[in-house]
Amino acid sequence: MRRIRRLVIVVCLVAAVAAPAALASERMWVGFHDDPSFRWVGDRASRIQATAQTNATIIRLLVQWNLVAKTRPASPANPFDPAYSFDDLDEAIRDAQEQDLEVMLTVSGTPRWANGGKTPNFVPNRFADLTAFARAIASRYSGRYQGYPFVRFWGVWNEPNLQLFLTPQFDSRGRSVAPANYAKLYAAAYAGIKAGNPLAKVAIGETSARGTDRPNGLRPTHTPGKFAELVAKANPRLKFDAWAHHPYPSVPSFPPSQRVKWPNVSLTSLPRFDESLRTWFHRKSVPIWITEYGHQTKPPDSLGVSYATQAAYIQQAISIAARYPFVDMFIWFVFRDDPGQPWESGIYTQGGAPKGASPARFTASARPLDARNAVVTFRGGTVTPLVNVYTRRYCATDSAGTPIGMTWRVYRGAKLIKVGQQTASLRRDCTINARLLFTVGKRQTYTATFALNDSNGNLLNRRLTIRGT
Repeated sequence: MRRIRRLVIVVCLVAAVAAPAALASERMWVGFHDDPSFRWVGDRASRIQATAQTNATIIRLLVQWNLVAKTRPASPANPFDPAYSFDDLDEAIRDAQEQDLEVMLTVSGTPRWANGGKTPNFVPNRFADLTAFARAIASRYSGRYQGYPFVRFWGVWNEPNLQLFLTPQFDSRGRSVAPANYAKLYAAAYAGIKAGNPLAKVAIGETSARGTDRPNGLRPTHTPGKFAELVAKANPRLKFDAWAHHPYPSVPSFPPSQRVKWPNVSLTSLPRFDESLRTWFHRKSVPIWITEYGHQTKPPDSLGVSYATQAAYIQQAISIAARYPFVDMFIWFVFRDDPGQPWESGIYTQGGAPKGASPARFTASARPLDARNAVVTFRGGTVTPLVNVYTRRYCATDSAGTPIGMTWRVYRGAKLIKVGQQTASLRRDCTINARLLFTVGKRQTYTATFALNDSNGNLLNRRLTIRGT
C-alpha cells in the first residue's frame, strides 16, 4: 500500500504459570502509527498528548536506517556516534513516555553506503552493518542511559513481501529470493536489538496484507502467507516474540469482515495465519501484532468511506482483533491526516477536526482492552503472588532505582480482602515488582488496585485482574 517513504504503562504479569489461551484477547496494546504527527509537525507534543486521551497505550514509529545514518559511522555499534541523527526520535519517545505511552520502533531501509549505492529497499552487502546499527539504537533506548527512554517493542523492516520495500522479490529466473533474504535481514537485526537490549520484544514479518506470488509484472510481490512459509523454510529456527502483520482490506472501502483468498491475509484470516505460523516455525504459540490497519475517508480520498462508516469500521476492526487470544496489539494507521502522508485514514482531518464519531469510537473500543490493566493467572494456592506493575510515566521524571511508594488493595468481588503498603525500586524497563500478601484461591477471581506515588508527588493508578486456576 502507499506509504510515506521518509522516514506500557500496563500492569502485566510475572506469573508462576503462563495464562492458558482464552476465548478472546482480554487485553491488547491499542494505538496509532503516525510519524508526521508524532515527529515533524510543530504541535507534535500536543498531538501525542491527544493520542493518549483516546485511551491509546502505544505509538509505532518507523526508523529509516538510511535517513538516520546517511554516512557510515566510525563506531556503528555506539548509540551516540555523531553520524547518527536521532533527535526527532528521541523527542517523540520522550513525549510518549510523559503521556504514559509505550513505543514500538520498526527498523527499515538500507543506507547507500551499506548496499553499494542502491535504493533503501535493497539488503545491505554486509548484514553485520545492520546488526551494528540495531545494537546501537536498541542500546540507546535500553533504559541504561539517563534521559533516553526504554523502548520495549521492535519490528524489522516494513512490508518486506512487497518489492516497494524489499527488492528483488524474485531473481532473473523467476525464483523467489525475498523471503530468504528477509530471514537473513531479520536475524541480523534481531541479534543487534537483543545485544543492545535483552529485554526488548522483537516482531518478525511486518507483512502487507496481499500479494501475487508471481515474478512477472510491474510490481512483483509475495502473498503474506507464502512469504511467511518461505521465511520459515529458509530458517525455521528464527527467534521472535511475535509476527507483525498489516491486515488491510483489499479495497479501502471494504469492511473489516472481508474474507480474502488465502494466502492473502485479512483480519478474518488471522486464525488460519496463526495456525500456519505455528506449524511452519514449529512453535506452540505465535502472538500476532497488528501494526497497521486503517480505512481512508471520503473526503478527502475518492476510494474512502464516509466518516460514519469509518467510525463503525474502527469499532468492528478492534472487536474482530480482540476476539483472537493470540493478538496482542492493534495499531491504527494514522492518527491525523497530513499533507505529507498520502493515506487519509486519520481519525482527525488535516485541520484537526474529528471525523464524526471516529475518535469517540476508537476511545470506547480501546478502553476495555487497556493493556495497562492486565489479566494475570496463578495456580490456585499460590501464596503472596509477585506481580510486575508497569509504571512508564515515572521514567519521565525518575531514574532507575528510585523508590516508588504504593498502597495496594485486593478485592474478591466487592469485598476488600487485603490491603498493604510498600515501596519498590523503579526498574530500567519502567516497571516495579509488588508482592501481594494473600493466597490465590483455586478458580477465584480478584481485582488488585495500586495507588502509586513517587518523591515528586506524581500519582499513578493501576488495576490488575488476578485469576486462580
